[in-house]
This record gives sequence, C-alpha cells and structure tokens, in this order.
Amino acid sequence: MQIVLSPQLQEATHLLIDNLLASEAFIHYHQARTRLNEDGDSHALLDQLTQSQSRARQKQVKGDLNQADLDSLRLLQNRVQRNSIIMDYAQAQQEAINFLRETNNEISELLGINFATFANHATC
Repeated sequence: MQIVLSPQLQEATHLLIDNLLASEAFIHYHQARTRLNEDGDSHALLDQLTQSQSRARQKQVKGDLNQADLDSLRLLQNRVQRNSIIMDYAQAQQEAINFLRETNNEISELLGINFATFANHATC
C-alpha cells in the first residue's frame, strides 16, 4: 500500500531532509565517510577487524577460542583505535546518530507521538 502525502507535507518533508543533510553533523559524517572510503589502509584494517571478530565468535561457539585468538583480536582493535581516519568516522557517525535522535525527539514532542515509528524500517 502506497501512502500519498499532501503537497504541503511533501514540501515539509523535503525541507526537513534538506536541512538534515545540510547540518554540521551530516556534513562531518559524509566527509569522514569519504575519507575512510578513500583510504585503502584504513578500510582494509576495518575489514580485518570484522573478519577477526567473526572468526572469534565462531570459535567461541565451538569452544575453540584461545588466548592467542584474543590477543590477535585485541591487537587489531588497538590498531583501529589508533587510526585517526577510522576514529574520526566513528565519532562523526555517532554525532549524526545523536543529531537524528535529538531531531526525532523534538518532532515527537511537537506532534505528541513518536515520530520515528512512522519510518519504513524495510528501507533503513
């Protein structure tokens, strides 16, 4: 079922989207994401961490996780935490999330309902 919005609501929605995308939090997030995507070493480091975490979880389920596995995972985690590009991205992402939460709270207070419940979760 497709919901048809009134022209006024469509205009307000587009204005909200434009303002969100022009916010400092989103600009910083997009810049940080671009830097991360353009830095092969940082991107590879994140991929290594993701793979290492996945292997550790699989080994933990099987009962095969040992100290060497944990040490290797911690080493990768430390390398990620020392990577300024990754940390800037993580911080920018968190700032954008917080900004969206604050925006949702303000809209929800004005409407008297939880605005986020209207989101189509299948598209998020």
